[in-house]
Amino acid sequence: MISGVIFDAFGTVVRIGERTNPYRELLKHGRRQGMSFDPAAFHIAMTMNLSFLELASHLGIALSPSKREELIQALEVELSSITPFADALVAIQQLKEAGLKVSICSNLATPYVPIVREIFRDMDGYAFSCELGVMKPNRAIYTSVCNQMGVVPGNFFSGETGRVVMIGDSPRCDKEGPRTVGISGLHLDRTGRGQIQDLAQFAKIVIGQGIIEPT
Repeated sequence: MISGVIFDAFGTVVRIGERTNPYRELLKHGRRQGMSFDPAAFHIAMTMNLSFLELASHLGIALSPSKREELIQALEVELSSITPFADALVAIQQLKEAGLKVSICSNLATPYVPIVREIFRDMDGYAFSCELGVMKPNRAIYTSVCNQMGVVPGNFFSGETGRVVMIGDSPRCDKEGPRTVGISGLHLDRTGRGQIQDLAQFAKIVIGQGIIEPT
């Protein structure tokens, strides 16, 4: 029996309607000041529980009042444009009604977390990189969300107990990563070319306790 279902956030259960890329613009502004940012800056943004302006300060990026206002406004525009996918709302409700534990696990910067929590208020677990200090595909983030749900992941494909399924739009983070801890990781391909193309289809498979063969 499948006992728990984990969803990725962006690209899976929520989307950004108007991308302003405030974090990318912040780093570009820092580079114009002569700073050289490697991937560690992105990691810091995703694993430290910092507000947007706290991150700028932590990275040593100087912001004039006008630039600060410009970037904060860009962030607010992006945050206000976040909406759920209609099939996500339906799928999560159906899974809950079927008695399954349901959670969200995502790599997120701090300002995005309250939006996701507000849209999906009554989940059985939340694992966000900025709160846990680790990013997918680190094994610890998957273990954390399973602990919150009170489920123990086993090997979904061998028929062992403690079956947990995760779905998301990143093959590396939502399919391959979860499988390292015994979670059945599945790839959501909303382009229509993949095995699972929407969450209504996914929920139907899960509730029917169907087995999706690993690919």
